[in-house]
Amino acid sequence: MRKKVFILLLLLTFIALPVMAQTMSDEEVLEYVKKATERGVSQKQIVLDLAAKGVTRAQAERIKAQYENDKKNINAKSAIEKNRLRNSAELPSQMFEEDKESVNPLKKTSSTSTLIGTSKTTKTTSSTEENAEEEKLLTEDEELLLEEREKQYKTYTQFIEGDTIEIFGRSIFQNRDLTFAPLQNIATPDNYKLGPGDEVIIDIWGVSQNSIREIISPDGYIVVQDLGLVYLSGKTIEAATSYLKEQFGKIYSGISDEANSRISVSLGQIRTIQVNVMGEVETPGTYSLSSLSSVFHALYSAGGINHRGSLRNIQIVRNGKKVDSVDIYEYILKGNGIGDSRLQDGDAIIVPTYENLVSIEGNVKRPMYYEMKSGETVADLISFSGDFMSNAYKEYITITRKNNKEYEICTVDCDEYATFALMDGDKAEVGAIIDRFKNKLEIKGAVYRPGVYQLGDKIKTVKQLIEKADGIMGDAFLGRAVMHREHDDLTLEVVQVDVKGILNGSSADIPLQKGDVLYIPSIHDLKDLGTISVFGEVARPGEFPFAENTTIEDIIIQAGGLKESASTVRVDISRRIKNSRGTEAIKETGEMFSFALKEGFVIDGTPGFVLEPYDQVFVRKSPAYKRQINVQIKGEVLYEGTYALTQRNERLSDLVKKAGGVIDGAYVKGARLLRRINDDERVKMEKTLDLVSQNSDSLDVKKLELGNEYYVGIDLEKAINNPGSSIDVVLREGDILDIPEFNNTVRISGAVLYPNTVVFSDNKKVAHYVEQAGGYAPKSKKNKTYVLYMNGQIAKAKKNSKNVIQPGCEIIVPNKGASKFNLQSILAFATSAASLATMVATIANITK
Repeated sequence: MRKKVFILLLLLTFIALPVMAQTMSDEEVLEYVKKATERGVSQKQIVLDLAAKGVTRAQAERIKAQYENDKKNINAKSAIEKNRLRNSAELPSQMFEEDKESVNPLKKTSSTSTLIGTSKTTKTTSSTEENAEEEKLLTEDEELLLEEREKQYKTYTQFIEGDTIEIFGRSIFQNRDLTFAPLQNIATPDNYKLGPGDEVIIDIWGVSQNSIREIISPDGYIVVQDLGLVYLSGKTIEAATSYLKEQFGKIYSGISDEANSRISVSLGQIRTIQVNVMGEVETPGTYSLSSLSSVFHALYSAGGINHRGSLRNIQIVRNGKKVDSVDIYEYILKGNGIGDSRLQDGDAIIVPTYENLVSIEGNVKRPMYYEMKSGETVADLISFSGDFMSNAYKEYITITRKNNKEYEICTVDCDEYATFALMDGDKAEVGAIIDRFKNKLEIKGAVYRPGVYQLGDKIKTVKQLIEKADGIMGDAFLGRAVMHREHDDLTLEVVQVDVKGILNGSSADIPLQKGDVLYIPSIHDLKDLGTISVFGEVARPGEFPFAENTTIEDIIIQAGGLKESASTVRVDISRRIKNSRGTEAIKETGEMFSFALKEGFVIDGTPGFVLEPYDQVFVRKSPAYKRQINVQIKGEVLYEGTYALTQRNERLSDLVKKAGGVIDGAYVKGARLLRRINDDERVKMEKTLDLVSQNSDSLDVKKLELGNEYYVGIDLEKAINNPGSSIDVVLREGDILDIPEFNNTVRISGAVLYPNTVVFSDNKKVAHYVEQAGGYAPKSKKNKTYVLYMNGQIAKAKKNSKNVIQPGCEIIVPNKGASKFNLQSILAFATSAASLATMVATIANITK
């Protein structure tokens, strides 16, 4: 196995595979090769499959190098200490091979056999000879593989067709966890026949004591001190014990009569035997197995039975004569392992082709292909398939048969199952029972127990069916019920049922038939009961089910009562216009009613007013209700904190007065107003952002992302000096006015050589401050320079401007945007053009 996998990896490196994207990792390739090899897939087919999956030559070479490295790192197994546990007496080289199996992930594990054949041997060879043999096999397999690639699709199709059918029992020898390997440390079987290579342990105890361990020679002898040669080959353990008792009785007293000394014979190391596995197996050949091995283990070692082999007539030939036959089905289905007999040296296991292969489909528990012996019947096939499923139609089975000229159909009745013999190629089909009921009744609607019932002696009429369903509910509509009936010709009929008359005896009861469905409607099903909607200043506005005699007070209570902000002076009711007998269109779209409330009672409007279905109740908000509106002031004022606005249109100057005015050191010109974004502003800003994003780069749009607040540019100094003027901003809920300390610095940032913060100087130009930041950067937009003031206002600043600079402001010099057609985009374009040119040239060469 190891050599086969190694050669397979070498083959992969010599195949001119198409250039394509790698779709399998190294680990996936190794795992695929391992599993495919265990299934008995040929080397050629594995390589073709890997090529189709996109495995490249470079990847195959890398895997081969990894495999060779694993071989070098394998350590020889340490010598096994001799003890009384039974161990396989295989050569040390084979033990070394077993260690390789544990390291090499490509090697099939849990097998104790070594393949011996015309091209493989168990003899130890020199590395030079082994390499020469591998190179020879490589050359031969490569030639075959190159021819095979030309027929890849054909080979693949044949491969699929040969393996897609699932034959019962075939996978038993392909299960890695079911090797049928013999147990080495079991009690010595009395019928075990000794042979050359077996280690015999002879224990003597009693008056005379001794322990002898000897290996039977190729001539069948062991050498015993004082006795000489003792022939044991071919004797069973039981016969050998009797024979040795007789022989040792000559030199030890008391052994013959077992009065004073006793003797026992057991096995130490066991020998290996050679068994030929021939015929329809995956890997025919000669195998070295443990002498305790059985037929099943030999078949597992040979890779199992192929798709042509028989599972039911496996022949065991010994000394040229058939000594036994094995039926795998006996073991799988009944646990009968009698045929799995112990093998002897030189035995041949012959797997012939199957005799009859039959399939069964449909409603059985194990639908698949089965191998049938001559004379086996439909009953046997049903038994093999696990018997019928619960929905199977058991009265007959349809057999499709191939005769010498054409197909024919055989309908096998149930009383013929045990006598109808099957033939090769037969296909049995088990149908399903009909999807219908012979005695089903159903009742739906306004009864206490709707559902399906049995038509029979207890339920024959409509009244009996209603009584069985625990009677009608209170909301049942008794004037008419509907019963759907299906006739034998599958046509439908509606039968009118007078439920009230049948129950009180005034109408004749109606006999039922199979399949009848009785529907008793509810009055709610026939009439739209409607809802009442409540809007406005109530705790739980929404829709509520309509109920008779509901008043305005009732519905307000259901809505959780009035809010504190509700107006009791005006509650409006909107009502639909309904006239089921109207014949002309009308102009009106609805009716409106208004009421005043006092302590939950109507005191004005229509007396005795009750609500109707789909009325809408509007509880208005009181115009005299206002909740507190709070603003905040912080910084250089006498009393910082939160203040409530007590009048409409309070302004900045009013808030400063409430806070006790500004204190010394306050920089009033730098005051800022922070304001929350309301819903209307957010909608407008989002629309603006969408327009900008359609014409701007995505990086620029990110700078415009909306927050929850924004600064309002104000001039608090002018607002205080001119209270109530347009510059004195009207406050809004949540506004925060921040009055900072005086700051006599100026910040210069943006496209300057060294962004800096410098001291404010009166009557200095913009250029003066820019020079203190190292001057303009090479890519600066000088004419776009602007000033950001502490109060949030912005002004454009020319180079020679003087009056625009104030304490605490920031001079910002914008940078020229990067060219959209820069070096990176040029390189990307050139690369794309080169790739396109290469593709065009390739297509041109292909089409020559």
